Amino acid sequence: MSSVTNSTGSFFNRSLAQMADLRDGIERTRTQIATGRKFERGSQDPAGAAQLRSIDRRAALAAVEGDNAARLGQDLGAAATEVEAVTALLQRARELAVQAANTATGADGRQAIAFELAQLSQELFSRANSTSLTGEPLFAGQSSGLAFSRDAAGTVTYIGTPESGAVPVAPGTAIERGLPGSEVFTFNLNGSPSSAFAVLDGLVAALQGGAPDPVAAAKSALEGIDAALDTAGRATAILGTRMAWVEQVEAQQADRKIARAERRSRVGDTDIADAIARLQQSLTALEATQSAFARVSSLKLFDALR
Repeated sequence: MSSVTNSTGSFFNRSLAQMADLRDGIERTRTQIATGRKFERGSQDPAGAAQLRSIDRRAALAAVEGDNAARLGQDLGAAATEVEAVTALLQRARELAVQAANTATGADGRQAIAFELAQLSQELFSRANSTSLTGEPLFAGQSSGLAFSRDAAGTVTYIGTPESGAVPVAPGTAIERGLPGSEVFTFNLNGSPSSAFAVLDGLVAALQGGAPDPVAAAKSALEGIDAALDTAGRATAILGTRMAWVEQVEAQQADRKIARAERRSRVGDTDIADAIARLQQSLTALEATQSAFARVSSLKLFDALR
């Protein structure tokens, strides 16, 4: 009788444990289907949880890099727009210089030209101190103040930093924020430092009576204006290259974001079709186990009573 009792007890314990495991598995699968997640706690899948943490850390860094790229693209675009306007301004200044260099242009005509050139010079100064959409100076390098200052004598000086600083936009990749004003508005002219401001202001002064031969002064100014145009052209090319680089980085960021989402889904999201199939299998197994348990239990009880 003791042998039968022990055997029956072992059978009951094994069967109950097996059914409990099946019920736990069914409940986990139902939770996975309901939440869409493979696991609720890291302890349920330590390796998967570690992968998700790594993916989330990379996603957080990528979000910062994405914001950096977007702002950088805006700043570079704003700077390029200003340089394009500067180029158009200098081209107009060149047309006026050509007119002033014409001996047929009289004194009154040169005075009118001087007045327009003075307006162009003021606009040039304003554009050189342009700011981004967030209020940051476009051409002051890493300085938060003005790029250029004008003293009481009218002399314009670059007061920004010589470097613009690089912005991180991807792992191991940083792109220069823009161009310092010293690389957009200043240049060497016949071996001496000069600027678009100095050339225009010098021509204005010459046409207003500051030079004994305004025609010669206008012809001489053409060389400086051409140098300013060349400098602006190089700046446009550099900014355009960096804008294209930013666009390429943003496209890569979008691809990496999709790849991260797919990887995260593989690691942490429930495969609904697979989960439903497993649930059905577990329910079938539980039903079969319960039926077998009931049948065998009846036999055990009958044997014990004989």
